[in-house]
Amino acid sequence: MSSAKKHRILLIEDTVPLAKLYIEFLRADAQEVVHCTRGREALDAAAASPPDAVILDLKLPDMDGLEVLKALHARDPSVSVVIITAHGSIDLAVEAMKLGAFDFIVKPFNADRLNLTLRNALERRTLARMVEGYRKDLDRGRFHGFIGSSPEMQAVYRTIESVAASRANVFITGESGTGKEVAAQAIHRASPRRDRAFIALNCAAIPKELLESEIFGHVKGAFTGAAGDRPGAALLADGGTLFLDEICEMPVELQSKLLRFVQTGTVNPVGSGREERVDVRFVAATNRDPLAEVQAGRFREDLYYRLHVIPLALPPLRDRGDDVIEIARSFLIDYAREEGKSLAAFAPEVEARLRAHDWPGNVRQLQNVLRNVVVLNDGPQVVPEMLPPLTGAAGIAATSSDAGAPAGGVREEDGAVLPLWQVEKEMILKALRLSGDDVPRAALMLEISPSTIYRKLQQWRAADGVAAQGNAA
Repeated sequence: MSSAKKHRILLIEDTVPLAKLYIEFLRADAQEVVHCTRGREALDAAAASPPDAVILDLKLPDMDGLEVLKALHARDPSVSVVIITAHGSIDLAVEAMKLGAFDFIVKPFNADRLNLTLRNALERRTLARMVEGYRKDLDRGRFHGFIGSSPEMQAVYRTIESVAASRANVFITGESGTGKEVAAQAIHRASPRRDRAFIALNCAAIPKELLESEIFGHVKGAFTGAAGDRPGAALLADGGTLFLDEICEMPVELQSKLLRFVQTGTVNPVGSGREERVDVRFVAATNRDPLAEVQAGRFREDLYYRLHVIPLALPPLRDRGDDVIEIARSFLIDYAREEGKSLAAFAPEVEARLRAHDWPGNVRQLQNVLRNVVVLNDGPQVVPEMLPPLTGAAGIAATSSDAGAPAGGVREEDGAVLPLWQVEKEMILKALRLSGDDVPRAALMLEISPSTIYRKLQQWRAADGVAAQGNAA
């Protein structure tokens, strides 16, 4: 008896003595056989438990064998059907082959002939399913927020699908703008935790003195300004996923507390003596080389190994081939609809330039380029004249400043170089004018965080207030 996995074989033969003989042939080759004498009975059996292969006699008492074949293939195109027929039915068997049957055997036949044909049929089914799987991968242009059909992104999609059901921690690496938070959200959406919270925390965007409270929460009176109890990201993510972006920016002194949280699953809100148990799946991300950060002493080695269980590396846009065009088309359609513009396609020269650029800012830079194009232009298609200079990450910001400002952001005026703060202020105010004072949209144009614009505006208002008081005095 073979130790190989048994296959489920559906035998459709109305002559019972012959059926018993074929069953003995098949069981000698370690197959599981389900026998039916009528076509309708066989179709019901196939619907209840799909077979790996079918052996079909075309002469049945209740329905035509070719109709059974068509119904089987309509339900599962990959199922392999072997026709058994008498000498006088060979023309009918050939017709069945045209309808998708794998092969036919002329009665009488021995066990070796039947089992060899059946093994070939099963191998064909396995190969067909593998090819279909590869085809679906290659055709998959969208995946939980990602856009792109390149082999590099198919590998990312497969990794996310493989790890999603696990509780294992995932560590995402990639250049800025490659979609690390999109990947974290994809892991969450594909996981059994999808109906619970996904909480994202950017360790670089929060002042270090507040980061502990943001993660673990605090109780009333824990520090100046703590007017009440406040749950942190850890408690908010209970049962779901906690995404720690830019994890390598976390202060070393806080890393030990995070390590304890990862190890024990318990948190201590700031100012509280009680421990609270939470169930979270950790996903961390960085645009740095985390192992280099460990070797430099900026990131704890033990925390690294706790978080770096499943690595997921996101490819830069320059390595993703024609994904850049797929993504650009999606942004163009979305932004044109949002802005009430008619732009719907790219001129061939524009597509060539998009493909040729190396996109140091990755998808985020491409997003800003398309936002810039749509806000400032209209027409049936994007032509080369509409594109801003495709330089580095500051390229869009440069196009939002006065003419003559170089991509680096420092502008000359009458032979003098203006201070960086003044150029920065002009760029931000220009972007706000172009966006109709929409801070998030202005931030996209400048490739900065909206919080940066809000902070700068607050600083400028405070400075203007001080200046006004001085003038009044």
